[in-house]
Amino acid sequence: MILPVIDAYTVAVMPTRARSAETANTHPTGVIAEETPFADFTDIAGFVALPRITALALSPDGKRLVAAVQRPDANGSKYVSALWEVDPEGLAEPRRLTFSVKGESAPRFAPDGALLFTSARPDTEGEQNGSANNGQSHTAIWRLREHGEARVVADAPGGLGIAGVAADGRLLATGSVVAGGSSDTDAEARKRRKDRGVTAILHTGMPIRYWDHEINDTSPRLNLVDPVADGKAGPLTDLATDADTVSLLNATADLSPDGRTVATTWTRRDRRGETGTSLVLIDTARRRRKVLLRGTSAHGYAGPSFSPDGSTLAVTRVTGSTPTDTSYDFLELHPVAGGEPVAVEVGDLTIGEYVWAPDGQTLYVTGDLHSRGAILAVDPATGRVRKTIADDAVYSSLHAAADGRYLYALRSTIDTPPTPVRLTVRRVGEPRRLPAPGWVAGVPGTLEWVDTDVAGIRVGGWLCTPKGASARRPAPLMLWIHGGPHGSYNSWSWRWSPWLAVARGYAVLMPDPAMSTGYGHAGLNRGWPRLPDVVWHEVETLTDHVLQRKSLDHTRTALLGASFGGFMTNWIAGHSTRFKAIVTHAGLYALDQQHPTTDAAAHKVRVHRTPDDLPEWYAKYSPHHHAAKIRTPMLLTHGSRDYRVPISEALRLWWDLVSGFDGKPQDLPHRFLQFTSENHWVLSPSNSRVWNETVLGFVDQHALGKNALPDTVFDW
Repeated sequence: MILPVIDAYTVAVMPTRARSAETANTHPTGVIAEETPFADFTDIAGFVALPRITALALSPDGKRLVAAVQRPDANGSKYVSALWEVDPEGLAEPRRLTFSVKGESAPRFAPDGALLFTSARPDTEGEQNGSANNGQSHTAIWRLREHGEARVVADAPGGLGIAGVAADGRLLATGSVVAGGSSDTDAEARKRRKDRGVTAILHTGMPIRYWDHEINDTSPRLNLVDPVADGKAGPLTDLATDADTVSLLNATADLSPDGRTVATTWTRRDRRGETGTSLVLIDTARRRRKVLLRGTSAHGYAGPSFSPDGSTLAVTRVTGSTPTDTSYDFLELHPVAGGEPVAVEVGDLTIGEYVWAPDGQTLYVTGDLHSRGAILAVDPATGRVRKTIADDAVYSSLHAAADGRYLYALRSTIDTPPTPVRLTVRRVGEPRRLPAPGWVAGVPGTLEWVDTDVAGIRVGGWLCTPKGASARRPAPLMLWIHGGPHGSYNSWSWRWSPWLAVARGYAVLMPDPAMSTGYGHAGLNRGWPRLPDVVWHEVETLTDHVLQRKSLDHTRTALLGASFGGFMTNWIAGHSTRFKAIVTHAGLYALDQQHPTTDAAAHKVRVHRTPDDLPEWYAKYSPHHHAAKIRTPMLLTHGSRDYRVPISEALRLWWDLVSGFDGKPQDLPHRFLQFTSENHWVLSPSNSRVWNETVLGFVDQHALGKNALPDTVFDW
C-alpha cells in the first residue's frame, strides 16, 4: 500500500483497525492509545484537560464523520481545536487528522467529499497559491482531500468563516473589512492601523459592544468563493459592498444549493438605540438584494436554512420583549418565491437548531424540552411533528444521512459530556454511541430528577448526590441557580460541573424554575420581567422539599449562581441568611447602572424602563438596595472583559461589602476573584482550574469549617 504524503499539520485518512460490532459500544475510549477513561473528579486539573467535542461534520455519502475536539495548549492558556475521524458505524477507532499549534475548527464537507475547515495556521505555500495567510494569525478556509495535504482555498486579511456550501462547490464565507473600507483596501488599512497603533473607534450609534469585544471598527461581510483547483486560493466576491458596521453584525446566513441565492439576516439601526433585523435574499450573480421578510419593532428573523431544492427557507421569527412579555421563538417555513408560511408546531420545545433531510421531506428540529432535550421530525408541508426521534438528552450538531436511515449528533446529559451518536430514523431506540476522544467512565454520585408542587405548578430540577450519603453521614447541599434567565439545567457543563463538587462530598441541586427553557412560552414568561421573588419562591420551595431527606444536611448549605443566576444570588443575599456561603459569578447588582451599560442596553431599558419610570420596581428588585442586610460570606468572581454584565457590577458590590464591614480588615469574610483576561465566562484552562479551586475552597471554608483560602492565587 502506498501511503499518502503527510505534512507537518495534517494526517490524511488512513485505514484503522476495526473492532467487532459486539464490542463497539462497550469499549470506553475507542482504544485511543494515549487516553484512558476519566473517572477521578477530585482531579480538577485532569478534568480541565479532558478533550471536548464541539462539532460534527458528515460527508455527503455518509461514510465519513469528523469531529472538532478541543484540548488545552501546552501552557494551559487556551483550548485548541483539532479534527478527528469518527467511524459512523462505531466499529473503527477514532483517529486524529490535524495537529497544528493554531488548531482547526468548523469542519464541513464539500460536495466532492473533501473536508473543509478553518484555521489560523500558517500557509507555507502562500506566495505560490495566492493566499494572504503567510504566517499571519487570521483564519483561512482550508481543504483536505481524503489522501493528501491540506491547502488554503480562501483567505482574507480579516479572516474567514464558512457559512454555506453549494452543490457546485462554491462557498459562502463570512469575513470583515475595516470600517469605511473595502476588500481592495482592507489589507493596507489593517496594516496602517496596526503600525500606527490606532485603536480608536468613532461610534455613530448603538450597539457598540457584543459580549467580549468592541464593534464598529470593522464591517462584517459575506463573500462568495468560486471553486478552484487544489493548491490555489479562490477569488472572493463581496456580496454586500454597501453593508455598514451593523448590517451583517452577528448575521446568520445560508447559500442555496444551486449557489444563486444567499439568504441572510440584515440589521438596521432604529430610533432610540434599537435595532431591527430583516431577512434578505442576495442574487449572487448580480449582487442585488431584496427583502423577503421585513423585521419590525415587534419581531425579527434568524437562522435561515434552505431546503434541498432551494424552494423553502426554514426561519426563526423572534418576537421583541416587552415589560409584560418575554421574547419568543417561532419556527416558520417560508416559500422563497413568496407566499404564506407554514408554522412549525414544536409544543413545549425551545428551538435549538434544525436541519433538512437530504430529500427535503422532513425537517429535523432539536431543542430543550422538560429539563432534557429532544429531536422532532417535522412534516414541512403541514408543520406538524410526525414523530419524536429522541427525548432523552440534549442533541446538537445534527446531521441527516443521505440514505435517510440515520441521524448523527452530539448527545449530552447532566452526567454525560457531548458524545457522537447515531440514531435510527425509522425505529426509535437507544442511540448508538460512536467511540470518540474524551470518554468519561462514570460520575462520582447519583443523578435524580426531583420535583414538587408550587402553587399548582410542578417545579423540578436535577439532584446530584455523592456516593455514601446517608442519615448517618448527610451530605452538605449546594443550590445552583442557572443563568439566562432563559436556560435549563439539562446537559453537561464544562464550566459549571456539579460532579467536581459531588466528588468532594457535596450534593448539588440544579432547579429549572420560572423562565426556564423547555416548558413552552408560558414557562418562559412565568416570572417575567425577571422577578427574583417569583424565582426564589420556586427555588426555595424545591430546596426545602429536597432537604427533607435525611441523607442531606440542611445546616450546611451554600448558594451559587452566574449571570442571571448571579443576579439571583446577589438579591437572595439581601433577603435570606439560611446559607453558609454564597458564590456569585458575573452577577447583576445595581440595575440602575447595569441596564444602560450592558451591551444589550436597548433590550434592558425597553423591558425595565428607568428608575425614574419605575422607582418601586427598582427599589424592590435591584440587589444593591438590600446590601446592608447581607450577612452571608460572599465570593464574587468576574471577568474584566465582560460586556454583558460589566465588571462595574462586581466593583460596586465589592465596595459595598468591604465598606459595610465593621470588623477588622483581616476578618473580612468576603472575597473577590477577578479575571483580567476573561469575559462573561471563564474559558482558559488555567483560569478554569483557579476558578474551580477557589469556589470549592471558599464553600469548604464557610460551609464545612475547613481552612481558609490563601490571600493570593498561587500557581495551582
